[in-house]
Amino acid sequence: MSKRIVVLISGSGSNLQAIIDATQSGRINGDVVAVLSNKADVFGLERAANANIATEVLNHKAFDSRESFDAAMMQLIDGHTPDLIVLAGFMRILTPEFVRHYEGRMLNIHPSLLPKYKGLHTHQRALDAGDTEHGCTVHFVTEELDGGPSLVQGRVSIDPDDSSESLQQKVHVREHQIYPLAVEWFCAERASWSSEGVVFDGQVAPAEGIQFKPE
Repeated sequence: MSKRIVVLISGSGSNLQAIIDATQSGRINGDVVAVLSNKADVFGLERAANANIATEVLNHKAFDSRESFDAAMMQLIDGHTPDLIVLAGFMRILTPEFVRHYEGRMLNIHPSLLPKYKGLHTHQRALDAGDTEHGCTVHFVTEELDGGPSLVQGRVSIDPDDSSESLQQKVHVREHQIYPLAVEWFCAERASWSSEGVVFDGQVAPAEGIQFKPE
């Protein structure tokens, strides 16, 4: 059965594009059935429209609380009967009610090798710490910010002349590789969330997730 995917964005949607490309090529056994943004003027909505994908805009500023916004968002999302929710640069902290509603079927990507550097400014923090490698992690979303079980990580080396900007570019390349891969695994029912962590091909995955190896 082909899976139904709803993607949430707040910006340009480069990870969204990588996922759309992977669904259109047949690599992912699923379709992006809707893209929802909390901002009306972002390029990610154009990417969706260009792929003939339904778009929804829900301005969080029109709501008097985080709870009322999330409730309205759930109603919109559930109208598309999704199997999977993908957060692709969605710049909102979600309420516990929202997270629980989609438990086990919502993925996020974070620009660090979790559990290192939860939160913001991850590239600069990796540089400041003198790390020799950095990267990104796709994880299932739980109520703990950037704390859900990791599915897959993509690593990059940190060179002596790297800046925060150059490191961000390296990590973006990995993001566009591992996010479609994570969605592919979920839609093929190879990866799932459990109380023990991520189950991959019938085995509990390592705490840091599957390590992506570029070809």
